[in-house]
Amino acid sequence: MKKSSFYTVIATAVLGLVTIQTGYAQEDRKEPPSATELMEKMDANEDGKLSKDELKGPIKNDFDTIDKDEDGFLSLEELENAPKPKRRKK
Repeated sequence: MKKSSFYTVIATAVLGLVTIQTGYAQEDRKEPPSATELMEKMDANEDGKLSKDELKGPIKNDFDTIDKDEDGFLSLEELENAPKPKRRKK
């Protein structure tokens, strides 16, 4: 293998790795999930509403605030109208 071909292969590999890593870094800065995405991800029994047992994270801590009709479940409408979480300082 010629020296220039070797360097071309190495440069291409490095460029590919940098491109892949940049793509992963951009996913970390993604917007918070929508109410529909939350429902799809967390609704384990697929009944169209979320019980406190199905939740995890900050939304579980704010369950009573979000559950406006106090039926013990979060509907899609209640999720859409939920107060937005405060962003943490970096």
